[in-house]
Amino acid sequence: MSDKIFVDTNILVYAHDLSAGDRHAKVSSIIEGLWEAETGVLSSQVLQEFYVTVTRKIKNPLKPAEAREIIRNYLAWPMQINDPEMTIRASEIEEKNNLSFWDALIIAAALRLQAKKIITEDLNHGQVIEGILIENPLL
Repeated sequence: MSDKIFVDTNILVYAHDLSAGDRHAKVSSIIEGLWEAETGVLSSQVLQEFYVTVTRKIKNPLKPAEAREIIRNYLAWPMQINDPEMTIRASEIEEKNNLSFWDALIIAAALRLQAKKIITEDLNHGQVIEGILIENPLL
């Protein structure tokens, strides 16, 4: 099996936000590739943030039932449920790397899932944090 790729919230949102234009088109094909290769991984944090964003914050919000159905589909992917140990690990990553706690929690989840890469807009493209490559696929 190929290397696991952790998908951050913003990338998942673009994949399902039809009003995101070029970002939607580019990210949709990336997500489709992850489905085909069975290499995508997520965390409960990403799905929670995804739900709030697509039902409240995008130009054409999804109905809650639509968002729930999308989330149900992603439950087929390996999923990190954040537990108290993840909080401690994220706080260590935050302190060591001078990140926001929420970004550090994403990295902690990716670490636990043994992802080789995180695709996101929120961190520095090309940076390696805790051995995980950060990639902004929209550059």
